[in-house]
Amino acid sequence: MSDLAVALGLVLVIEGLLWALAPGLGRTLMATAAATPDTQLRRAGWVAVTLGAIVVWLVRG
Repeated sequence: MSDLAVALGLVLVIEGLLWALAPGLGRTLMATAAATPDTQLRRAGWVAVTLGAIVVWLVRG
Protein backbone atom coordinates (compact mmCIF):
# COMPACT_ATOMS: atom_id res chain seq x y z
CA MET A 1 0.00 0.00 0.00
CA SER A 2 2.87 2.37 0.69
CA ASP A 3 4.14 1.79 -2.86
CA LEU A 4 0.82 3.04 -4.19
CA ALA A 5 1.05 6.17 -2.05
CA VAL A 6 4.60 6.80 -3.30
CA ALA A 7 3.50 6.30 -6.91
CA LEU A 8 0.61 8.74 -6.52
CA GLY A 9 2.95 11.25 -4.88
CA LEU A 10 5.36 11.00 -7.79
CA VAL A 11 2.53 11.55 -10.26
CA LEU A 12 1.57 14.72 -8.37
CA VAL A 13 5.19 15.92 -8.36
CA ILE A 14 5.59 15.37 -12.10
CA GLU A 15 2.22 16.94 -12.95
CA GLY A 16 2.91 19.84 -10.59
CA LEU A 17 6.29 20.52 -12.18
CA LEU A 18 4.65 20.99 -15.58
CA TRP A 19 2.28 23.64 -14.24
CA ALA A 20 4.88 25.29 -12.00
CA LEU A 21 7.61 25.55 -14.64
CA ALA A 22 5.70 25.87 -17.92
CA PRO A 23 2.01 26.75 -17.54
CA GLY A 24 1.83 27.86 -21.18
CA LEU A 25 3.02 24.45 -22.33
CA GLY A 26 0.43 22.81 -20.10
CA ARG A 27 -2.34 24.88 -21.70
CA THR A 28 -1.06 24.00 -25.17
CA LEU A 29 -0.96 20.30 -24.31
CA MET A 30 -4.51 20.46 -22.93
CA ALA A 31 -5.79 22.22 -26.06
CA THR A 32 -4.07 19.64 -28.26
CA ALA A 33 -5.57 16.80 -26.23
CA ALA A 34 -9.03 18.38 -26.47
CA ALA A 35 -8.71 18.48 -30.27
CA THR A 36 -7.45 14.88 -30.53
CA PRO A 37 -9.99 12.17 -31.43
CA ASP A 38 -11.10 9.89 -28.59
CA THR A 39 -9.78 6.76 -30.29
CA GLN A 40 -6.29 8.22 -30.55
CA LEU A 41 -6.33 9.34 -26.90
CA ARG A 42 -7.60 5.91 -25.84
CA ARG A 43 -4.86 4.19 -27.81
CA ALA A 44 -2.19 6.45 -26.28
CA GLY A 45 -3.63 5.76 -22.83
CA TRP A 46 -3.39 2.00 -23.31
CA VAL A 47 0.18 2.34 -24.58
CA ALA A 48 1.04 4.33 -21.44
CA VAL A 49 -0.65 1.74 -19.20
CA THR A 50 1.24 -1.08 -20.91
CA LEU A 51 4.61 0.67 -20.73
CA GLY A 52 4.03 1.60 -17.09
CA ALA A 53 3.16 -1.99 -16.20
CA ILE A 54 6.29 -3.23 -17.97
CA VAL A 55 8.47 -0.74 -16.09
CA VAL A 56 6.95 -1.78 -12.75
CA TRP A 57 7.35 -5.46 -13.64
CA LEU A 58 11.02 -4.97 -14.62
CA VAL A 59 11.84 -2.96 -11.48
CA ARG A 60 9.94 -5.25 -9.10
CA GLY A 61 10.71 -8.50 -10.93
